Amino acid sequence: MDISERIYLDYAASTPLDKEVLQSMTPYFSDCFGNANSQHYYGRKAAEALDAARETIAAAIGARDSEIYFTSGGTEADNLAVFGAARAQKKRGRTRILLSAAEHHAVSESADALAKDENFEVERIPIDGGGKIDLAFLKRVADERTALVAVMAASNELGTIQPVKEAAEIAHATGATFFTDAVQAAPYLRLNVKELGADLLSFSAHKFYGPKGAGILYVKSGLPMERLIAGGEQERGLRGGTVNVAAAAGAAAAYKKALAEMEENNKKIRALKQRFLREISAYPFIKINGGDGDDYLPSILNLRIDGAENAAVLSLMDLRGVAASAGAACAGGDVLPSRVLLAAGLSEEQAKSSFRVSFGKHNTEEEIVRAAKIIGEIGETLTKKSANE
Repeated sequence: MDISERIYLDYAASTPLDKEVLQSMTPYFSDCFGNANSQHYYGRKAAEALDAARETIAAAIGARDSEIYFTSGGTEADNLAVFGAARAQKKRGRTRILLSAAEHHAVSESADALAKDENFEVERIPIDGGGKIDLAFLKRVADERTALVAVMAASNELGTIQPVKEAAEIAHATGATFFTDAVQAAPYLRLNVKELGADLLSFSAHKFYGPKGAGILYVKSGLPMERLIAGGEQERGLRGGTVNVAAAAGAAAAYKKALAEMEENNKKIRALKQRFLREISAYPFIKINGGDGDDYLPSILNLRIDGAENAAVLSLMDLRGVAASAGAACAGGDVLPSRVLLAAGLSEEQAKSSFRVSFGKHNTEEEIVRAAKIIGEIGETLTKKSANE
């Protein structure tokens, strides 16, 4: 099958690099190749580009330039937020971490590592069937021992938009640091760190048509933090290692363009999602996990075909030219059911029968209609086979 005939429905995992963004990055691979920490002409030119990228991103989220840190991706940004803030708070006698049951592996596993190796107490904030956190639970359990509260801005599996501002207020009432992983939300929601009440906020350029390996972490001025990567005084001493200037420039260009196109893209993507829902309504065995209203990102749908394991569904979809995923791409090799779907109340069997489709600005209505038909036909085949076994 020619690649032009294939249908990409995994935009939540990664997006193609925008051609204009690539052009903005190109000089920093060749002509302007210097190390941004070098004091000569080449270093100064690289530093100027880095400063400009930092300024662009800071202005977009209502932050100061000095509060923006570049990392190797969303995972490192998440790790730095969790380890850095929790360890700093431990010095103040705070050893509890509260995080939503919907957090990405990069957040969840970091917290679990702190529990295992550094005697932190970790507690999950429950989510309902739609994936939304229980604010009453958070308010009840947050106390003066709490070091960090982590609630992602929007779920990468269900697309649920979380009540971040309210969660931040609860965290701050106890003196805890508040972190929101906005990696999945960044292309679709306007983020302002002051309005959200975030002390820490992460996102990653490859979710909004920027380069892979370009993560951003906002750290509120004055927030106590411990560094994760030692080896130099880059990024004002918080993150050692030569900064990837091309990636930072690409991240800034991509985010600026994503904000400029946000309203138009959201309108188009939501319309494609609604068309897809109308098409799959012809196949009553296809269920929706979570929901699809205004409390969800326009781009994500989590589907379930009971009696058909997602590995088989996704494999057959790929053979017929449709790309989707079981959930978080970072857990692509995981054969266990999604812990997020289990937390949302699905059984293990239902979770193993679930998969995610996610739409982007390059999808067409023709693709959406064709993909829905292919998924429906695959579902019919697998459910009939399951019924006969």
